[in-house]
Amino acid sequence: MCKHLIGIALLVNSTVWAATPQDLLTQYTREAQQQAGFKSFVAARGDAFFHTSHARGQGVVSCTGCHTADPRKPGQTPTLKRIEPMAPAVNPQRFTDAAKTEKWFRRNCQDVLSRVCTAQEKGDVLTYLLSLK
Repeated sequence: MCKHLIGIALLVNSTVWAATPQDLLTQYTREAQQQAGFKSFVAARGDAFFHTSHARGQGVVSCTGCHTADPRKPGQTPTLKRIEPMAPAVNPQRFTDAAKTEKWFRRNCQDVLSRVCTAQEKGDVLTYLLSLK
């Protein structure tokens, strides 16, 4: 009986953390609507954000530095660790864990921009990545 309860608890817990890219966009929409002027997420804006280089220290960084210019291809960290493709079309596991997605947005935005990304920026980037086939 105890084993069954533990199994049910694990199943319920994993369901709570499960997400879809659309779930994340819904959350980012709620957050972005709190800001004046929000209308919608735009793939072209996400594309530009993803490919823009930013001055950081004495160098230049961008999302493409690790994730490559084509998010359908695997990338690599500065320590040579493989990064699975960002585009959900080729990596269906991408953006299915809300906590993990937020962790990496927070970390990567801090590394590239020296700040946390806005809901608008996250929504635009996710919209762009979802547009890739």
